[in-house]
This record gives sequence, structure tokens and C-alpha cells, in this order.
Amino acid sequence: MITIATIVGARPQFIKAAAISRAIAKHNKFKANGFPQINEIIFHTGQHYDYEMSAVFFKELGLPDPAYHLGIGSGNHGFQTGKVMEKLEGPLMKIKPDLVLVYGDTNSTLAGGLTAAKLKIPVAHVEAGLRSFNRDMPEEINRVLTDHLSSWLFCPSEQAVKNLAKEGIRNGASMVGDVMYDVCLWHQQRIDKHNNLLSELGLQSGSYALATIHRAENTDDQESLSSIFKGLERVVSEGTPVVLPLHPRTKKMLHVFSINYQKIKTIPPVSYEEMLFLEKNAKVILTDSGGLQKEAFWLGIPCITLRNETEWVETVQSGWNIIVGNDADLLDHAIHNLPAGKQGKKFYGNGKAAEKIVNHIAEIILHG
Repeated sequence: MITIATIVGARPQFIKAAAISRAIAKHNKFKANGFPQINEIIFHTGQHYDYEMSAVFFKELGLPDPAYHLGIGSGNHGFQTGKVMEKLEGPLMKIKPDLVLVYGDTNSTLAGGLTAAKLKIPVAHVEAGLRSFNRDMPEEINRVLTDHLSSWLFCPSEQAVKNLAKEGIRNGASMVGDVMYDVCLWHQQRIDKHNNLLSELGLQSGSYALATIHRAENTDDQESLSSIFKGLERVVSEGTPVVLPLHPRTKKMLHVFSINYQKIKTIPPVSYEEMLFLEKNAKVILTDSGGLQKEAFWLGIPCITLRNETEWVETVQSGWNIIVGNDADLLDHAIHNLPAGKQGKKFYGNGKAAEKIVNHIAEIILHG
């Protein structure tokens, strides 16, 4: 029996972990002969703690209920990272898993990796090797440090493998593809049941912009947030409705900075399938989310990224993703110069990344 401790705490991690959990279930059902069964123990750090940001995702994605809920909640980076380590250490010492599996680039990622490494438990990092080369981003610090303490690094793209090699990390790094692509393909077949969303929101397919804003460099800087919302309101004024599932942090800072956003159709956070449906039917996606940049690419919807750089460089190199930062004028120009046609290149695997990861883990633990 192989025991894996999975550490999650934020929406993108729930999505990725769901793909791995399905692959583990498949492994246990069909690979019993010659391979050990895998026992997955899920830890939810509570970094996203309200229902819309957490429990609804577990339910919709079919992710098993967490065995441990650490209940960390919101807070500064040091607080979150430290509290996760404090509450995670005891259970990991008790369970003694064969490895700890962490995802992405959040405080939960780094805290899970650090705790395991100090306990001499091997760490596997899913979505390893990404680099924005902007050390002002907390996410960049988290992903770099996690990569350097991980034994196994599962990369979503060839560029990610090259990034690791440049930092001297070659052993244990492999290109498996993007588990979010697995999930996107899985749920694309199931999202039409949400077709009442457009009528409820007064939208028409292919005629609106879908926006998301949540990164700290945008939400916590008054000038940046004001400029972004100025740009979004200009999009509305020029005839394209903007619908924005409003992240709690963004909502709070809009109030703190007294920023007007009356023209924008804000809605509460939505489930993964609802978001995928809104993405698929949008004219364009405006976002600072890495996940949405990729989903726009996979769904064939033009994307405008409200950051100054991206880890997902392939989407930009293909011409499908336009970087505008927080500049309202650049956003306006991009809206009027969206890419045409269809993107056909595949950079992120074949939709079997989760199976490759699970098979790789089983073989390494079994054979050493």
C-alpha cells in the first residue's frame, strides 16, 4: 500500500487534485496486479474557506472529502504559511506517508512542501517548473522554493522542464502535461446543463467579455486596480458587456479604494463547471488568472491577460493571449485586435497527465 498525503487549499488546487484522485481510483481498480494500491489522504488547509470558494468545488469535481481540515483562513503570507506548517506537521508525523503531493504556487504549496521536506518525506510537485521571472509575485517565490525542495517534479510543458534545467534541477523532472487540461476535457462534456446561466445573466453567447481579477499585485494596489476597472468600464461603454465573478479579496479592495464599477455585471463566485460554461460562450476572456489563460487557449476563446508577464508563455507565443498589464489603453487596443481563426497547437500534453503522474509515482515507490 502506497500512502499519499495531498495538500490543497485553493480553487485551482481542487481542480488539479480532482484529476489525480480520479487517476488514483482508476489505478486501484485496474492495476491491482503487480502494483500496490494507493491510499490518498487529503488535507484541506482552508486557505479558501467559504462554501463558494471551497466545498462546492469538492462536490462538483467529485473530489473526496478531506480527511483533515486545517481551518487556516485568510491572513498575511507569513501567517498562512506558518499556520499550515504548524497544523500539518503532527498529522504527517502520525501518518508517515510515502510522499506528499503539492500543487501549483500558493502558500499551501510552499507550506506543505517545507513541512514534508523537514520531516524527510519526499515531495512531489504538480505543475513544477513554471516561471514568471517576477520575484515581486508571492506565487513566484512559492513555486521556485517548492521546486528546489521537491524530489519529483511533474511539469505541464517542455518550457517548464527547460526552466528547471537552467536552475540545475534535472533529476526527477519530467514533462507529463497539464492536469488542468485533463479536467477541462472531462468537464467540457458536462457543462451544457448550465445553459440557463446566459439567460439568467441577460447575456448572449459570443457577445460578452468574461473577467476575473484576484492577484494581489492587482487587487492590493489602488492605482493598478483603478486602471483595470477603468479599462473594463470602457469595454462596456464600447458595446461589450463585462461579467465578473467577484473574488472576495477584489470586492473588499474595491470598497476600500472607493472604485466605481457600476457598469460591470458582477456576480458571486461560480462553480468550476459554471465558469467553464461562461468561458466557452464568451467573446473574450480578461483575466489575471493562469488557469483561465490556459482554458481560454484550450476552448479557442481569445484571452487578454491583466498582468505584465505570464508563466504560460506558450499561449502568448501562439498569438492567442495578449499581455496588457493594468493599462486601460492597451486593453482597449487589444479588444479591437483579437486573434481570429482557431489555435491548433498543443503544448500541454494529451489529456492524460494525471494518469502519467500516478503511474510514475507507483513505479518509483515500488521499484525505488
